Amino acid sequence: MKIVKSFSRLLLAAVCATGFAALAIAQPTTSNTPKSQTPKTSLLVLSKQDHTLAIVDPADLHVVARIPVGDDPHEVVASSDGRTAYVSNYGFGQFHTLAVIDLIGQQAEPLIDLGALRGPHGLTFVHGKVWFTAEAAKAIGSYDPGAAKIDWIMGTGQNRTHMIYVFPDAQKIFTTNVSSATVTILEHTQGQAGGPPGPPPSGAGAQGTGAPAWQGAGVPPPGMRGPGGPTPGPPGGDWNETVIPVGRGSEGFDVLPGGKQAWVANAWDGTISVIDIDAKKVTATLQANARGANRLKFTPDGKRALVSAGAELVVFDVAGEKEIKRIRIGNGGGGGVLVQPDGHRAYVAFSGDGFVAVIDLNALEVVGKIDAGGTPDGLAWAVQQ
Repeated sequence: MKIVKSFSRLLLAAVCATGFAALAIAQPTTSNTPKSQTPKTSLLVLSKQDHTLAIVDPADLHVVARIPVGDDPHEVVASSDGRTAYVSNYGFGQFHTLAVIDLIGQQAEPLIDLGALRGPHGLTFVHGKVWFTAEAAKAIGSYDPGAAKIDWIMGTGQNRTHMIYVFPDAQKIFTTNVSSATVTILEHTQGQAGGPPGPPPSGAGAQGTGAPAWQGAGVPPPGMRGPGGPTPGPPGGDWNETVIPVGRGSEGFDVLPGGKQAWVANAWDGTISVIDIDAKKVTATLQANARGANRLKFTPDGKRALVSAGAELVVFDVAGEKEIKRIRIGNGGGGGVLVQPDGHRAYVAFSGDGFVAVIDLNALEVVGKIDAGGTPDGLAWAVQQ
């Protein structure tokens, strides 16, 4: 009996020292079968019910592995090299972590604790960083995996800042704010926050003083500039924010290739707001009859927009701003939408039905279903480099 009690005390001490988060991370994959190798190209599917990330081989639609991810997984994104996935644990503001998944080893890594940045949801990966929204904090931020820290935060002042798009040069950001019925366009400005730099001293830099040449010269320090100017993205500089009113329940959206236009699905109104990004204004409101629409994605050629709305996937002609086809797939609860980079297929998560539908974008019909876990939602594409 004494031995049992001593062992119990040691076990309890070990748990306290290690932390509950580490115990959660140490869980094995939920599959009882031996691991299959992660394919070079993978479809990633979140199960909100099972709290797992499924790695799916798009060649034959079978699930290679299921990996625990956290409390309330909603969105997922893969790193540029396709070797790591990041998952937002949302909880309507209750939670504040990003799960990290080693896609090659098919195992969870230590969680990223966002602290006061509660309610992380929208994710993207640009310039080696994870960009995220934090609904409860009314903010967005970026996490640098190399430095293992949050390196930038910007408030939006809007309610439920939900989804995020970071432009390829990381100089412009687009977000939707569900409960405020707005979108925000953020633009990076030159110079340091708090005002423009002062005039440069005479001569090149501060010669003869021992100070580095860049100091006081009106240029950013090393590490803050690239071949074409300042290094893209934060930290440094300031940001201008433009808030644009759209429809109620502005949630899912996408930016057209070329970055000149965005379409925003307004879930509560069933409309789509068409936005001229350069002019920063709504140019059209489409009566899309798409209530409950929470995701919108363009095809890679920019010719079609796919809207997940309840039990249907609604397909629009972008140039004509009109509906092409309405595909009834499930019974309700449509979620994540993902288009293959080659534009041949789309994947649509139907949370209420428990499957991910596979859509042939040439025939505009369902050609398969994937069982990736209960209440599927967030989807991502991972390509190993």
